[in-house]
This record gives sequence, structure tokens and C-alpha cells, in this order.
Amino acid sequence: MGQRCLALLLLLVSARAFAQETTSSTPDKPSPSAQDLPPISQLLLDVERNEKTTEAAARNYTYHVRLQQLELDNDGNLKKTTTTDSESITIDGIRVDRVVARDDKPLTPEEAAKESDRIDKEVVRAKARREKRESQGKETDSNGDPVLTASRILELGSFTNPRRVDLDGRPTIVADYNGDPNAKTHTEFEKAFRDLVGTVWIDEHDRVLVRAAGHFLHNFKIGGGLVVDIKEGSSFEIRYTRINNEVWLPTEATGQGKIRFLLFTGFNGRVHLHTSDYRKFHTKSTIIDSDRLVGPDGQPIPDPAPPQPPPSITPPQR
Repeated sequence: MGQRCLALLLLLVSARAFAQETTSSTPDKPSPSAQDLPPISQLLLDVERNEKTTEAAARNYTYHVRLQQLELDNDGNLKKTTTTDSESITIDGIRVDRVVARDDKPLTPEEAAKESDRIDKEVVRAKARREKRESQGKETDSNGDPVLTASRILELGSFTNPRRVDLDGRPTIVADYNGDPNAKTHTEFEKAFRDLVGTVWIDEHDRVLVRAAGHFLHNFKIGGGLVVDIKEGSSFEIRYTRINNEVWLPTEATGQGKIRFLLFTGFNGRVHLHTSDYRKFHTKSTIIDSDRLVGPDGQPIPDPAPPQPPPSITPPQR
């Protein structure tokens, strides 16, 4: 539950950016009937229960991630644009994004080697983080990040104005979220929910989060601002899409904001993330549903040699 609700936050922290709430290109259509809506508390419990199933199914998929960052100067003028292309893959149960190109230029062999080393270290850290928190009786997602229960989210804010809409041809329940600035938080992670105002979209049939948008009412900090310092007004939207009628995967995230990361890197601007080319692992070494096969390590797999005809046999001469 916590991972999907704050997936964009965690993503953009690692990308040294934050997101912006945007208007969908396909507006929601009011459903003919808004009666008999399930209680929000029940919806959240259903989403929480389905999260592990969704996460497990997502491990079988890899996809392309393109991140574009537009950095602005203090006057709001475009200062710099950068793009990063990655392959999102799962290694030992850990979801990682392996960078394959920057500013539309493939990594050099040296850069690719450094990226592989970074991925290896990231997997080791995530596994250690997960094992440590699990040993302490704390629930985490597969990457060892904290998970917030539905009951805690309800304690940190409130959901109002539930309604049913038609989103991409599917009945979807929408509700507005308002964090409670006076709510007592137990961790830095929970402060994000306390300071957020936004909207969530939940697929009525699958009971999973399919869209979320919001913005920060106040400056948001992690580690007293030493780790992350996000200025008020920073906002975001993230959307998921249904793949092969079995799993919802991220498809787009857009936003703008101002952030400082670890006191060393500052970012002020807009960001757009788009995912595509969803491929499913068929075995431990191949992926189906794509003309371009890659292995679990994100590296291309050589095409198999074509089958050879059996050797001809010359009948013995009589």
C-alpha cells in the first residue's frame, strides 16, 4: 500500500526531482450510477490485500523507462534538459532500473560496467535493508522500503467525496485525500501522507490503485532536510496501466517542484516519466512478447541458431 501510494516520491527522490499534478489527456467520464459505493475503509483494505499479489506478478515483467528532466532557473526559464533511458528489471526479487542511455547516447563500455556495479550494490543494500527490517518485525515491500497499512493512512488523513467514474473504459472509484497536519507520525515516511492533499483512483473490479495525484501543502523534509527537502507546492501525478489482464504497471508520471537531495544536489523544474515495451519473463533467461529479447540482467540475448536440417544419407550402392 505504502509503496504504490508513494511510488512517485521514492522514484523522484532517486532522480533528484519531484513531480507535478497534470490534467489527463483523457478526462474521466462520470459513471451512469454512483450508488452503492463501498466504504473507503473497505476499499483501502482491499487495495492493501491485493498489493502483495500485484507486486509478485510485477516481478515477472520488465519494461523501458524514459525520464526527462527540465531544469529551470530562478526566473522560471528553461536552463537544461536531460533524459535518461533505463530498463526496469527484477534481480533476486529487487526492482531496479538499469540505465542504458543518457541524452539519447548509449552508455560506453566503461559507463555500462559502472552501472552494473551500481546495480549490484543497490541489490545488496536492498536485501540487507529488507532483512534488517523484517528481523525487527517491520513490514516492508520487496525492496525493503517501509509499507504503510490502510489503518495508518486513515489515521494520517481523511478521504472524502467518493464517486464512481469511467476511466479508460473501466468503472473506477475516485476519492479526495486530505492529510491531517496535526496527526502524530511515527516515521519520516509517514510525514508525506500527513502533508499531502490529492486524489486517488481505485479500479473497482481489481481493487488496485491505478492513479494518484496531489501536492504538498508545506515544505516536506526527510532527515530534517539533510536527506530530502521538498518545497511546498511541489505536486505530482502517476498512472498505471493493465498489462495482459493480470497486472497493473506504471505507465506515466509527470510533475514539477523544487527539491534538494543530500545537501549536494538541488533541482528546480519539471519532470516527465514514461514507461513502455512491457515484456514478460518466460524462463529465467528469456522474455516473451517482444521482438527484442533480454535476460534478467537486462542484457540482450543472442538469437538462437536456426535449426539445421538432418544430414542427408546416401543409400549404399548395391
